[in-house]
Amino acid sequence: MTASPEELVLMLYNGIIRFVNEAKQAIDDKNIEKAHNSITRAQDIVLELMSTLDMKYDISKNLYSIYDYISRRLIEANLKKDKVALDEVESLVSDLKDTWGKAMDKVRAKVYSKG
Repeated sequence: MTASPEELVLMLYNGIIRFVNEAKQAIDDKNIEKAHNSITRAQDIVLELMSTLDMKYDISKNLYSIYDYISRRLIEANLKKDKVALDEVESLVSDLKDTWGKAMDKVRAKVYSKG
């Protein structure tokens, strides 16, 4: 793969959303092990996002707080097999993904308008 770091972040957001949806379906199917595994994979992605932030920027500190909240909600969702918590996580990550995508588009537009 030759994805840029920015595209990798979008892929990670998509991964969280995919695993959250898998977990919700597993909860519906009463497949507790699959729900646990899917939520754990989503948690792993969130932890990866947290660990790669450059904390010298204010935006990174803000993102860290959001990721930390998402991580805690995933833990709660996993303990209780709580679809409401998973819906909240999906909504938050979808908003982050949309915002990130728009920021990437703006940067690309500036780069190409100068080129």
